[in-house]
Formats: sequence, C-alpha cells, structure tokens
Amino acid sequence: MKKKILILCTGNSCRSQMAEGFLKSFDENLEVYSAGTNPAERANPYAIKAMKEISIDISNGIPENVDKYLSQSFDYIITVCDNANETCPVFMGSVKHRLHIGFDDPADAVGSEEEVMPVYRKVRDEIKKDFYELYKSNLKDK
Repeated sequence: MKKKILILCTGNSCRSQMAEGFLKSFDENLEVYSAGTNPAERANPYAIKAMKEISIDISNGIPENVDKYLSQSFDYIITVCDNANETCPVFMGSVKHRLHIGFDDPADAVGSEEEVMPVYRKVRDEIKKDFYELYKSNLKDK
C-alpha cells in the first residue's frame, strides 16, 4: 500500500524540499508532499544546487502553504525545523504518525557561494542519512 507523507518546514524552500527529493529518490511508490507554515516565494537556489550535485533535481519544487493539506489524511507528517514543530497546525484529516526530525537551517549561512555551499552540503547529507534510516525502518514495504 502506498504511504502518504507530508514534510513540513517554515519556508518550504530548503530542508523540506530536500527531504521530499530524497524520499522520492528512495522509492517512487511513496506519495510525498512538502509544505510550509510560512512558505517562501521560491525554492532556495543553493538547496537546488546542493541536490543537483548528487543527481536529484528539486528545481521544480514550489513552496506551498500547509493550509492546502489540512483536511487530507497522511500516514506520516514529519517536521524538519523546530519552528514548524512548534507551530504545526491541527490536521483535520487522519494522521497515523507525527515525527520531528530537526535540522539546522542552511539558509542562515552567510557569505559567498563558496562559503555557504559547504553548509548546504552538510545539511543535505544529514537529511539524506536521517531520512534513509526512516525509510528503511518505517516506510519501505517489507
């Protein structure tokens, strides 16, 4: 049975977009969405670049407001930033599992591209590691 997953962040421009990209790359049978409590205008270009370096294209990701999903049912709702975890709205639909897997916000990094890209790569790799563990233990059809 196809698992339906929503990944929540504040801006839905970086961490949640990367996590969505990873889950989709692990298993095309997962139904994965991401949204934000205060969505940005567009996906973060450094996040797009960091993911492209490992051959995952998230350039079509459009930050969406979590309100769009409030009445839907999900197998998993996963917050990836502390702010979204604290301000996570009440879902009217059925939610089987709520998880929080927090990551530092690479968008807080300042400086030139050469200075900020290592921060994005570090967070990208942490997201990959933690979401692969989640995938193996909870999401993968056994």
